Amino acid sequence: MSAAPLRSPTLRPHRMKKEESFLGKLGGTLARKKKAKEVELLQVLESGHVSDLQEEGKNAINAPMNPSTVDIHPEDTLLEENEERTMIDPNSKEDPKFKELIKVLIDWINDVLVEERIIVKQLEEDLYDGQVLQKLLEKLADRKLNVAEVTQSEIGQKQKLQTVLEAVHDLLRPHGWTIKWNVDSIHGKNLISILHLLVALATHFRAPIRLPEHVSVQVVVVRKREGLLQTTHVSEELTTTTEMMMGRFERDAFDTLFDHAPDKLSVVKKSLITFVNKHLNKLNLEVTELETQFADGVYLVLLMGLLEDYFVPLHNFYLTPESFDQKVHNVSFAFELMQDGGLKKPKARPEDVVNLDLKSTLRVLYNLFTKYKNVE
Repeated sequence: MSAAPLRSPTLRPHRMKKEESFLGKLGGTLARKKKAKEVELLQVLESGHVSDLQEEGKNAINAPMNPSTVDIHPEDTLLEENEERTMIDPNSKEDPKFKELIKVLIDWINDVLVEERIIVKQLEEDLYDGQVLQKLLEKLADRKLNVAEVTQSEIGQKQKLQTVLEAVHDLLRPHGWTIKWNVDSIHGKNLISILHLLVALATHFRAPIRLPEHVSVQVVVVRKREGLLQTTHVSEELTTTTEMMMGRFERDAFDTLFDHAPDKLSVVKKSLITFVNKHLNKLNLEVTELETQFADGVYLVLLMGLLEDYFVPLHNFYLTPESFDQKVHNVSFAFELMQDGGLKKPKARPEDVVNLDLKSTLRVLYNLFTKYKNVE
């Protein structure tokens, strides 16, 4: 495989000072009327009139069985009446699956935008102004958005975000997505909202990535009600299973087959094995297990050459792939050959075939059977 193209670094947005506390980073600067607000907050805290809910929040944070400690500084909780701030529990940020989700999404964005010479390093800081999201959506949807290319003012950034998010909503709403983000939350660098948005885009556009399943985070919510601060913990689900996320808008006959007629599955598998062996036998190859023998992509590539009656140069794929990436390359290359042959882009992802997902493999082979069943 050829070396990945070099990427030049982008200009980094202004970062906040390290000494700012955690909620300050998330909620933004609330320095307006700082002195007056500090006096008000101290009076509330000194008066002892703290709600039971706030006490529960403190106990939950400080309890020995829950080592999560959140440093809530007075400056960070200068909220208007009925205003709230949210933050991710620090322990959740250290969860390996949460870290993996962020890494997978960042790598995906950078791969999509490699020709734009854009490199994302931190989701909150690099996506909040709408510039990267604009480029990402334009690339994924193959359309041009009517927005200013570069804008530094907050009003201009929010106007761009509004246009981008409206385009996203037009794509997602018909497929039943619940919108869990808005202009203010994205521009406010709310990581939860940004992750919900990116997971939805990656799933909708069938990104060639595998999102970690069942990723949830604990979120601390601080509200101000009748002059009192109330702190609660809620669990926020970011991903479910791959099948559930993909099935949100794309169920087909194979979903029905697996869910309601598993007894007929062996009949389908037998028919597909007969079909592929009819052609692979010409190379003295034989398939007995659909789940495993197509997982490295080699048989898929060779099968396409046989069906379309051409020789596939060996330097275009790995004849004896060893790594996961090499196998994904082979399956992706086979998918390209299928599209060149007039088939639609497979519903399955290369990663799913490599990971021995039987339903994905059956979908790919059935598409070939439908088009080439009469080819000798």
